[in-house]
Amino acid sequence: MKKYFAEMIGTMVLVLMGCGAAVFAGAAQPFDSVGTLGVAFAFGLSVVAMVYAIGSISGGHINPAITLGVYLSGRMSGKDAGMYMVFQVIGAILGSAVLWFLAKDSGSETTLTGANGFAEGRTAAAFVAETVFTFIFILVVLGVTAKNGQNKFAGLAIGLALVLIHIVAIPITGTSVNPARSIGPALFQGGTALSQLWLFIVAPFLGAAIAALVWKGITVEND
Repeated sequence: MKKYFAEMIGTMVLVLMGCGAAVFAGAAQPFDSVGTLGVAFAFGLSVVAMVYAIGSISGGHINPAITLGVYLSGRMSGKDAGMYMVFQVIGAILGSAVLWFLAKDSGSETTLTGANGFAEGRTAAAFVAETVFTFIFILVVLGVTAKNGQNKFAGLAIGLALVLIHIVAIPITGTSVNPARSIGPALFQGGTALSQLWLFIVAPFLGAAIAALVWKGITVEND
């Protein structure tokens, strides 16, 4: 159970810190704004911190898409993958609950939990973005955590990759590439965030599956 709880804590921190930056300091906030770049770094630095904090316990996935990619690449069992995902979603809900409580009377002009979303008529673009950017992200994760990868710098590489992805994708979808990160905020936000949630589950999982397939085709870790 220790590794499952570690995943729960890690995902809670990711949602609280990353989405919290968007809620309290994202673009057009009444508070001092860090803008898109600041929010991107908040997500990336949250991942760096948690990978190094819990990586030795659970591997520091804190993302069901990463867990799916790791499972499909043959690095973990189906039981562990399922339990990881359950506890990741629980962690995201806990993080969203804390963030909602902190933001509900704050005067924030965005969603109170940093929920993902896309403009009407942009469903196809949002789906492609979440699929492609998740594919890139999971490919980086699988590469830097390979047996012959640069493991000491894995957390840094993963976090910086997430920063890069956020810089590009925030204007399109708010950036998910992580079903748990979308589920938690959407449950508290409701409305459009909930009706669009399917995309932020299906597209990241599809991107992760493609990444695992590509990685198995190009990897030399078993040679």
